[in-house]
Amino acid sequence: MATTSSMFMYSLTIQPPSSVTQAILGQFAGTKEQQIVTASGSRLTLHRPDPVQGKVTTILSHDVFGIIRSLAAFRLAGSSKDFVIIGSDSGRITIIEYLPAQNKFSRLHLETFGKSGIRRVIPGQYLAVDPKGRACLIASIEKNKLVYVLNRNAQAELTISSPLEAHKPQTLVFALVALDAGYENPVFAALEVEYGESDQDPTGQVYDELEKTLVYYELDLGLNHVVRKWSDAVDRTATILFQVPGGSDGPSGVLVCGEDNITYRHSNQEAFRVAIPRRQGATEDPQRKRSIVAGVMHKMRGAFFFLLQSEDGDLFKVTLDMVEDDSGQPTGEVKRLKIKYFDTVPAASSLCILKSGFLFAASETGNHHFYQFEKLGDDDEEVEYDSEAFPSDPSESYTPVYFHPRPAENVNLVESIDSMNPIMECKVANLTEEDSSQIFTICGTGARSTFRSLRNGLEVSEIVESELPGTPDAVWTTKLTRNDEYDAYIILSFSNGTLVLSIGETVEEVTDTGFLSSAPTLAVQQLGDDGLIQVHPKGIRHIRADRRVNEWPAPQHRSIVAATTNERQVAVALSSGEIVYFEMDADGSLAEYDEKREMSGTVTCLSLGEVPEGRVRTQFLAVGCDDSTVRILSLDPDSTLENKSVQALTSAPSALSIMAMADSASGGSTLYLHIGLYSGVYLRTVLDEITGELSDTRTRFLGPKPTKLFRVSVKGQTAVLALSSRPWLGYSDPQSKGFMLTPLNYAGLEWGWNFSSEQCTEGMVGIQGQNLRIFSIEKLSDNLIQESISLSYTPRQFVRHPDQPIFYVIESDNNVLSPATRNRLQNDPSVVNGDAAVLPPEDFGYSRGKGHWASCIHVVDPISTKSAVHRIDLEDNEAAVSVSTVSFASQDDETFLVVGTGKDMVINPRSSTCGFVHVYRFQEDGKELEFIHKTKVEEPPLALLGFQGRLLVGIGVDLRIYDLGMKQLLRKAQSQVVPNLVVGLSTQGSRIIVSDVQESVSFVVYKAQDNRLIPFVDDVISRWTTCTTMVDYETVAGGDKFGNLWLLRCPQKASDEADEDGSGAHLIHERQYLQGAPNRLSLMCHVFLQDIPTSIHKTQLVTGGRDVLLWSGLQGTLGILVPFVSREDVDFFQTLEQHLRSEDAPLAGRDHLIYRSYYVPVKGVIDGDLCERYSLLSSDKKQLIAGELDRSVREIERKISDMRTRVAY
Repeated sequence: MATTSSMFMYSLTIQPPSSVTQAILGQFAGTKEQQIVTASGSRLTLHRPDPVQGKVTTILSHDVFGIIRSLAAFRLAGSSKDFVIIGSDSGRITIIEYLPAQNKFSRLHLETFGKSGIRRVIPGQYLAVDPKGRACLIASIEKNKLVYVLNRNAQAELTISSPLEAHKPQTLVFALVALDAGYENPVFAALEVEYGESDQDPTGQVYDELEKTLVYYELDLGLNHVVRKWSDAVDRTATILFQVPGGSDGPSGVLVCGEDNITYRHSNQEAFRVAIPRRQGATEDPQRKRSIVAGVMHKMRGAFFFLLQSEDGDLFKVTLDMVEDDSGQPTGEVKRLKIKYFDTVPAASSLCILKSGFLFAASETGNHHFYQFEKLGDDDEEVEYDSEAFPSDPSESYTPVYFHPRPAENVNLVESIDSMNPIMECKVANLTEEDSSQIFTICGTGARSTFRSLRNGLEVSEIVESELPGTPDAVWTTKLTRNDEYDAYIILSFSNGTLVLSIGETVEEVTDTGFLSSAPTLAVQQLGDDGLIQVHPKGIRHIRADRRVNEWPAPQHRSIVAATTNERQVAVALSSGEIVYFEMDADGSLAEYDEKREMSGTVTCLSLGEVPEGRVRTQFLAVGCDDSTVRILSLDPDSTLENKSVQALTSAPSALSIMAMADSASGGSTLYLHIGLYSGVYLRTVLDEITGELSDTRTRFLGPKPTKLFRVSVKGQTAVLALSSRPWLGYSDPQSKGFMLTPLNYAGLEWGWNFSSEQCTEGMVGIQGQNLRIFSIEKLSDNLIQESISLSYTPRQFVRHPDQPIFYVIESDNNVLSPATRNRLQNDPSVVNGDAAVLPPEDFGYSRGKGHWASCIHVVDPISTKSAVHRIDLEDNEAAVSVSTVSFASQDDETFLVVGTGKDMVINPRSSTCGFVHVYRFQEDGKELEFIHKTKVEEPPLALLGFQGRLLVGIGVDLRIYDLGMKQLLRKAQSQVVPNLVVGLSTQGSRIIVSDVQESVSFVVYKAQDNRLIPFVDDVISRWTTCTTMVDYETVAGGDKFGNLWLLRCPQKASDEADEDGSGAHLIHERQYLQGAPNRLSLMCHVFLQDIPTSIHKTQLVTGGRDVLLWSGLQGTLGILVPFVSREDVDFFQTLEQHLRSEDAPLAGRDHLIYRSYYVPVKGVIDGDLCERYSLLSSDKKQLIAGELDRSVREIERKISDMRTRVAY
């Protein structure tokens, strides 16, 4: 990277892409349990379906820094573990295995066969594995096929052979699948077209007569080469193949799926063909043909079936009938092919059927679904069609068949997995007045599209909320004996007394527990094997198992102000500033240490850690005083209460907690001291287990209230609950073991404690005002909470009301009937009863109609009602394409909603009858819209923007300024500023940044005294712009449709000249440069992100954080670019990135630097996602890199985590 760049950004992913391109099933951990591996962009994710709870949990997500094109699972004969083969853009075939003990993917083989990048003739697009795990075939779209033989050596390790070639030039492959040939030679089937002759024929006649063929390739294991065994012509519309079981399970062969038909083919069998049933209904087009887009084959004992899905989402069950011999056994010869309607689920990119009776559907758009099979559709009323009614010759015609869709009967949705794919646009705003902003996005397509609000936090599930007689100060739970599994009592402390509740089937008050009820409580602890301790201001009460009570009274005229306990030790602080320390004797009684230790100031808080395994005491006592210090005192018998170390703080400590937590730097667990201050700051510092020294302090501001800290247990790990103005949880990230501090999506609590009962083994109990709340945290893997509001059609853009927390979303869908047309067809008198049923569109989609548009404007309130509050449908085949809020100076600066629409639009080639600009007035605080008028324009206006009290519109290549009139908009100025099509506008002052669909951005200045729009800077590179934003007055950030993000800067001289007062004549007469503007933009930063940016904003994500660039990607990605402040940080991260490129090379064999420079060499951007992989390295590699950087491992991890936590989550 050229270090001469003056601007550096740190690129981070906040939310990884959620669109699944492929999902495969297998026993990757080597146990009986099946897991799912999914590919999303460059990420490989392992999911564990839990058949008991009906949930899918993510175990591992790994960024391979390369484009995953194909995945396949395979296992060697006789083994119990599945491996994964990856076909990627690295020009290499990769075989990986999952290591459950270390929870990581390990690469076994990496074999190079071609150039990198996605090319027509480089294999990697198609991947098929022999069902017996003996060979795999990796193929390109054109010409090349390579077969690798897989085997094991004497040490039972996986081996891979040299590739065997099966190339055929001028041949296009449409689909590839492995045949199930049992233990005979492996056979692969491909759908191919030879285009050699049609290339030479200019008349196009050969092209019309071209045949698509099904070709079998056989790997002869004896001779070790591949032969083209058999080929036959199939339906020319065929696009997808499915393997039919062979050997002892079935007849072998393939299902060939084309438009409107499915055919069974095999080299030694007859062909059998069935039609794909079409939907029947009042609004359905009876002539529309369906194709199969996804499917899955499932084998059961002695039987198998296919579930094939059409593009509408309808699942069809396809089965084969065999010819039987005299004894009733199937002979392996096919008799007929049968198809029937099964159920409807959203259109999927992959379907997986689990042995436990579940169906995982990775949806093309929107949430992924996890279904449970209720039944297999054998005994329902659906009509079954078989191949005897249809000719097997693909050229012969037949009568189409129909079915009535119905709500799902055979599968039942058990979990919907959040997916924001595709994100059409996002905005950032702090509408709830919290300490961090919320991200609002519009995602999805069709009737399954949603408006989602995301905020940083962990999802909390509340178990109980009950009101108490008074307002308690604190709450504890305790067991009765050390070996109890669950808590027995909840103890509540009030200002004038203590209440004890017993935990059982119900929670009720108990009085005979030995606890002192007339005084408030400071601490409760289960001591030794079976004792209980209650610390109150006047003393310590030790309750034995037989209800005998020993009382230690506080010295006269002094009271206890702070206390801390563990199962063997107690320390209390008196109002005089003295510390009294007790330890448990062998007979279970408390013994006071002879000397009291006087502290310099008043003690505000104390903490003892848990007693380590196999020890009799914890070594250290932490003492916080009001002179803003924390002291560590030794509890060693030789040096009891001696000072070990001291740490000065910015404010008095309000809470302390010593606890051991998992640590990524050491690989094990480390002792930490957590400190909460009265100023609302939280600190976490490492406590040396031998010397008691404090080091490596990290701080975070939690809120304006004093911080309280409590030790809790979540998902089997020790965590810290920090309470300020809202509750936070500090825990170790399940995957990277790095420390995370995340707010809980819950009411502000005054006190909290761990809670464990039969119904809720890992919960927490808290006090909020007069309420007692018991809650638990279900998952730690996702720290963004999503709330969804359903929309009607695919959202295109949205804007926020200038003052109110309300958004306006424009939605439109192509080739979909509008509500008016649908109603007209449904109310037609000729409609038969069965056809009139109206099914919910979010499950079944809308009725299609070529050339039709359905479009509407929704008013969405995500804060108070959390719903869409108003809807306006557009008539006359108009579709909304752009939206903006504009305040018109001529109307006393009143703000209006302006919507641009197109009539009768055709997407490709681009055409339309005309466009309109609609103007709406806000009513009811923006919750309703009143239509004022619409203005006809030549083309759909794809960009709208308020500009100096008027409206700026991009129509085709023109930029226009309009003002609001009584009957329509009035044109004030016009200029042609871009070569192709205006797609975006942004402005500061009188400067306008105009995005062109394929020619990057141009800077335009508006000269009011001449009423002219003058372009003065444009770009040297054709960038296919998708989104832009102004970073400052001279700089613009944008994204293009190939997945790049870039920052461009206008030369200072050109910028100053454009802003000179006067008419702008000097700009008009300046000499043009290469048919463009007189000046050129310079490139500051450039990076490839592997997702198409749909919006980009300069914003703050956390209060007090730096400004960052937040971008959203089409596949559901959210990422940020953080500017570096110091040159020293840039050098550090650049060096770290270089080391990680070599020490942690990408899994699929892609070169990281070349990957990030896919189209243009990466410039001025450091990949934070790669840097964050540092914490996942083995400890010797960490030490090696730390040595090279001349830093400690902890220091490096702290710098990496600070880069994220200071600006984002």
